[in-house]
Amino acid sequence: MTDTQNLSLPLLSPSQAQKHVTVNEALARLDGMVQLRLTSLDQTTPPAAVEDGTCYGVPAGAVNEWAGQEGMVALAQNGGWVFVAPAAGWRAWVLDAGGAAVHDGADWRVQAVTVTPGGAGLAVRSVEADVEIAAGASVTAALEFPARTLVLGATGRVIEAITGTATGWSLGDGADAARFGSGLGLALNSWVSGPAAPFPVWAPTPLLLSAEGGDFATGRVRLAVHFAALALPVPV
Repeated sequence: MTDTQNLSLPLLSPSQAQKHVTVNEALARLDGMVQLRLTSLDQTTPPAAVEDGTCYGVPAGAVNEWAGQEGMVALAQNGGWVFVAPAAGWRAWVLDAGGAAVHDGADWRVQAVTVTPGGAGLAVRSVEADVEIAAGASVTAALEFPARTLVLGATGRVIEAITGTATGWSLGDGADAARFGSGLGLALNSWVSGPAAPFPVWAPTPLLLSAEGGDFATGRVRLAVHFAALALPVPV
């Protein structure tokens, strides 16, 4: 055996010359794999410039130096890439997803809480987006609760003061315009924290911002939806 079983660390050979090269390579892999941080699971093209120790999860359709490495962890090392196969139970923080992921033996599951042997599971997710306030009485955000999920709530913060004739605003959805909060502030850093009694949505459900006491003119709000999603067992 030339590599270790779990992290594919290179092993020294009897009477090997320049042992420090192998030891340093093993340490570099440990430095990347332990407390694993994946920059992305979706990027198909390797970055042109990257610091040693940076890791990516290689997705389907990857090209250039990542071609043929689907499912591997790509670790930047000495100007190139080292590829390590993740195993079931590995955990990582995915930087561009803003959440932890667990490997189920075949793929990464972002923000998974449970994964059964048959592939069923539960994920608790938060998705964030900045919403531009347009002139008018209400704004329907592109940010939405996905279909067939369990709504837990919505949060947000004003990141550019809201202007216009409105004296406040509410946050909700098409069924209840103030489901997640009302009488909300217009000034910079005003916030909303709106937990909800969990309920299912069967179709994509966008957030709705409604002006109170007047109309919106301009502004910007950073909003997040929080929900639980169920995963089916994998096909047999």
